[in-house]
Amino acid sequence: MSLAETDLIPFETPIRRTEPGRTLQALPNDGRRRRPRLAYALTAIAGAAIIATAQLAFSTLTAQASYELAAVESQQHQLTLDQQELTDQIAGLSSPQYLAANASALGMVIDSSPSYLRLSDASILGAGTPASDRSTVNMGAGNAAANSLIADTPLVTDEDATVAESSTPSLPEAVPSAPPIDGGLPSPTTR
Repeated sequence: MSLAETDLIPFETPIRRTEPGRTLQALPNDGRRRRPRLAYALTAIAGAAIIATAQLAFSTLTAQASYELAAVESQQHQLTLDQQELTDQIAGLSSPQYLAANASALGMVIDSSPSYLRLSDASILGAGTPASDRSTVNMGAGNAAANSLIADTPLVTDEDATVAESSTPSLPEAVPSAPPIDGGLPSPTTR
């Protein structure tokens, strides 16, 4: 059997089905137009105005809060600096140098052979002799390192005297200069 001898089956024609009640029709024209509702338009405009006003108010409050925050941060920074300054003052006033200078101004002396009182039996340990009127450590001789925290702080007994006045060593009036060098730096002779 060859393909040339076969009969081709004719195409079937499609059957159209009509469904009742599904037809489209145009509405009758009354000739008058419907007016837009004025209330809807006014509500939309009022809503937009309220939203714009709220957004403006929120941005103004945010900007004001930013300025207040910057002012509080500046105040906090200043208070931190004040706290550091007061901490430095406390450290200077509690330094051994300032306490020793105040003790010396009050007439207290440092003895080279101290005596101790034992509380359990009330006995005196050590030399047991009173200290002389001269201290073994002289605060006014300039043997202590300068303390810049208490340099201008007045002593407790005398508000005109400071630790810097009593412990500053005297500097020489003239400092000798270095000898001039002629012909470059000196160097050893090598062969």
